[in-house]
Amino acid sequence: MNYRIAVIAGDGIGPEVTSQAVKVMKRTGEKFGHDFEFTYAYAGGCAIDKKGECLPEETLEICRRSDAVLLGAVGGPKWDDLPGPKRPEKALLGLRKDLGLYANLRPAVMFEELAGDCPLKPEIVKGGIDLMVVRELTGGIYFGERGTKETEMGPAAYDVEQYSEGEVRRIAETAFGMAMKRGKKVTSVDKANVLDSSRLWRRVTEGVAKEYPEVETNYMYVDNAAMQMVRDPKQFDVLLTSNMFGDILSDEASQVTGSIGMLPSASLGEGSFGMYEPVHGSAPDIAGRDLANPMATILSAAMMMRYTFGLKEEADAVESAVEKVLAAGCRTADIAGEGMKIYGTEETGNMIAEAI
Repeated sequence: MNYRIAVIAGDGIGPEVTSQAVKVMKRTGEKFGHDFEFTYAYAGGCAIDKKGECLPEETLEICRRSDAVLLGAVGGPKWDDLPGPKRPEKALLGLRKDLGLYANLRPAVMFEELAGDCPLKPEIVKGGIDLMVVRELTGGIYFGERGTKETEMGPAAYDVEQYSEGEVRRIAETAFGMAMKRGKKVTSVDKANVLDSSRLWRRVTEGVAKEYPEVETNYMYVDNAAMQMVRDPKQFDVLLTSNMFGDILSDEASQVTGSIGMLPSASLGEGSFGMYEPVHGSAPDIAGRDLANPMATILSAAMMMRYTFGLKEEADAVESAVEKVLAAGCRTADIAGEGMKIYGTEETGNMIAEAI
């Protein structure tokens, strides 16, 4: 089979980690008889430097012609002084909106070999952690009305949190559908005791829940959810969240499982098209030093195979290869224990490719 992939390496460590994911995908293609065709495009800070804007139209065209997008990371202090609409991070919102990617899947799995990196007490995480954050991606406060105005206390800025019934319904259906394939439990996160948008969120979710009688449904305020994530993360299976709440809770989940450098994500819309990226940022402080952990990006490529291409055996092979190299003692700096040998980005990618 032939698969077309747009690669947006981005900024900071993005080019380093995406190159390792491409290497692993090529190896997987050789083993299973697939041809992965990669087309490179610019977005983020590098696009500002080379093209004068964070998301050129030619990048969107390349993505639209592809079957999936592999994204590294965007942003960095170099572009911090730019106004909001011109910042590198604006490219992410533009990609999600233009490509119709409204559902963000962020699995948080604690690998057995990395249990020692979990900051929680061993008795809390005994038996492992395996949860999925399903985050709405193209609505809410990040895409709402915003502006400034004068008040009695001086100039003020505002951002509007807004959701329609249709937006909530489609992300809720995604979460419940995912739960049917997992532990059949959904925890919907909101702030319905304060926010009108959350009251609508809960009302629509309650309606969708009735269509999935096999799924156990719970409702939790976001502040309690944040507390429960560190108190008893094993209670969660699928967390259904708004854009902002999911942004926060998924990063918390990444630290609970040991390292943000291990967590992949998928952004999906209607049909099979998706954009795949690691949860971590561009980490400009270690860029170009062969220190970055490429495993989250490689696991994102595995998610691409599973969710967009329907290649379950191939996705399993990549995930198994990551587990094998961890079991063999391969550790990048972010997951290395005291006295352990530290492997570089390139060497880690080579080991995973060889383990396919």
